[in-house]
Amino acid sequence: MTLFGKRVELGTLFEDVAARGHPTTVHLSRPLDIAPDQGTVLDPPALAGLVRDAAGWFAAAGVRPGDRVAICKRDHWDLVLLCCAAARLGAVPAPLSAHLETDVLDVLLKRLDPALLVVDSARPACDRAGFAAARTLVLGPDAGGEAGDPSALSLDDVRGHTAPAPRRPPADDPLAIVHTSGTTGVPKLVVHSTRTLLRRLADFEAHRWPVLASRPDDVVAAAFSFAHGRALAWTAAVAALGPAKMLVITSANWAEARPLLEEHRPTIMEAQPSTFARWRPRARSRAFDRVRLYISTFDAVHPPTVRTFLDATRHPRPIWLQGWGQSETGPLTFRFLTRRAMRPEHGRHPTTRDLGHPVPGRTRLRVVDRETLRPVPRGTAGLLVCSTKALCLGYVAERERYLRKRAGQWFITGDIGVLTRTGRLLLLDREADALPEASCVEVEDVIEDRLPGVGECVVLSVPGRPAQPVLVVEDGRLDPDQWRNAVADLPDLAEPVLTTWERIPRTATGKVRRAPLREHLGLTPETHGTGKWT
Repeated sequence: MTLFGKRVELGTLFEDVAARGHPTTVHLSRPLDIAPDQGTVLDPPALAGLVRDAAGWFAAAGVRPGDRVAICKRDHWDLVLLCCAAARLGAVPAPLSAHLETDVLDVLLKRLDPALLVVDSARPACDRAGFAAARTLVLGPDAGGEAGDPSALSLDDVRGHTAPAPRRPPADDPLAIVHTSGTTGVPKLVVHSTRTLLRRLADFEAHRWPVLASRPDDVVAAAFSFAHGRALAWTAAVAALGPAKMLVITSANWAEARPLLEEHRPTIMEAQPSTFARWRPRARSRAFDRVRLYISTFDAVHPPTVRTFLDATRHPRPIWLQGWGQSETGPLTFRFLTRRAMRPEHGRHPTTRDLGHPVPGRTRLRVVDRETLRPVPRGTAGLLVCSTKALCLGYVAERERYLRKRAGQWFITGDIGVLTRTGRLLLLDREADALPEASCVEVEDVIEDRLPGVGECVVLSVPGRPAQPVLVVEDGRLDPDQWRNAVADLPDLAEPVLTTWERIPRTATGKVRRAPLREHLGLTPETHGTGKWT
């Protein structure tokens, strides 16, 4: 990825964008936590200044090249700016979701062993988890030395320190550490380099592809967890393309998102599937009437959600780009969904499980037997393995786990799927959650499609008994006859459990945490899968 022929680096991203002189403005749903006095509209020079300032803070706190800097604060785009600041010093940032439970965070911090832990005053020193960093910097007013930690630094202790000249690490050295969602346990800490994160992922996205790339008149909106690695790639790619506006939404709460979306009316809208699902009742808002391209990653998205948003825009031919990949690999396949593709035809159920082909020239897929790891014929379900030059460098403090998932150029994803004779991917389930003779995700698709009052369906496999459906029904009611009719031709299911959105345990990216949900429902922790490849 280049600007004026110059390679973009994470640490100087906004300086490089500012030097280009494109009038992109960033509009925030709420002011940055690290700069609340700067309002909700910022341009690249202002962002470059914030990164330099933060780099000065970190340098004053003793951060040196090669150090790890763990950043755990409430979700906002300034997580990305703080990562840029650490990278500017030649340090390796590790953004951690404040959504993580204290015991999980403690494990991750012990694995990271950071030279500096950056937290905000909403969660000082990460709730005093059992880990103690070499230094702790607490963001926010009057934060230093609080909660019984006299060694903690406040911003007042480090403000005004001039940042040293930017350092650019070798392309194959660690650049950033991001964590996986953690749906099946403690998240993995995934190490990416400049080559894998910027040269392979962001650079590909920053090309002027037809339909996909933002144009100078586009308004590009993002609503997902900014503690996720996707936030770094999204920021680098979109900023390099230079749309008219970038909209940053920090919450799925419609009360926060609505004013920004309705005022600026995006033409490209990217959000995690759970956010799209929460916004379904709001889809007819003028917020979405100009969208030409929707983008969803992170998790499965179900047909009713896609259909609702495609029908909400006034654009004559809107497209939904559904990607599939992992934190370790970046995008592996993608598929364009259209209004026509989402219409039921001749009794055929429209599916979002068809994830299209591998990215041409960049990724390869195989399906192997779950026991022998030998390739299986096309059309046979098995464990998905991939080959990509964007593969991460490894897992922090879990080298054996990473090597167990490697087989030469192939990496075991832990997902179950089918490659059709034409090379398309039909995704079935995570191996740890799979049903023996069906797909949990496909059953969820069908139930949500047939029961409009169901905001979300989660199907849990249970050995020795029918799978357990959990339905998000906000009014707490479900017609028994409608339920029986909806599932009459599906595999045997237990009687559904009705719940609300807030009572479903989730990750920072909105994915359902199935193990805690199973525990809450009193189900056995055992599943039909092995969990070996998570």
